[in-house]
Amino acid sequence: MDYGLSAHSSFGKRADGKAGASSGADTQVTWEDQQNINKFGRLNNRFHDLDEEIKAAKESLESYEDASNELILTDEEIVRFQIGEVFAHVPKEEVETRIEQMNEVTSKKLAKLEEEKESVVAQMAELKKILYGKFKDSINLEED
Repeated sequence: MDYGLSAHSSFGKRADGKAGASSGADTQVTWEDQQNINKFGRLNNRFHDLDEEIKAAKESLESYEDASNELILTDEEIVRFQIGEVFAHVPKEEVETRIEQMNEVTSKKLAKLEEEKESVVAQMAELKKILYGKFKDSINLEED
């Protein structure tokens, strides 16, 4: 993502194509402004990473639910359980316990990810207020 000022000098082409002072671009970019822009970019990247991690965690939870349902339907006392690349024959009760543990760990992870995502969104909103307040239309913080 490219976050920055679309126009940052006070002299350039106007919207009508003529040279001259451009409106809204007279604001100088300070070191602090650049730090805020950079922070917004990092937060946006983290936001997208969190979206992917949340999606993966939800898919894992669905898989655990499906596996748990399959265990309920089976009459076998020993079932095949995938560990890495290998299937092992494991007692049904142990598999149920392992699935419950994996489900619990993934649920906690999902809750933490969603909490972090909320924090990132709040920080991004605050930075948008600051940056749009100063630069108005000269900056674009929206995704294309």
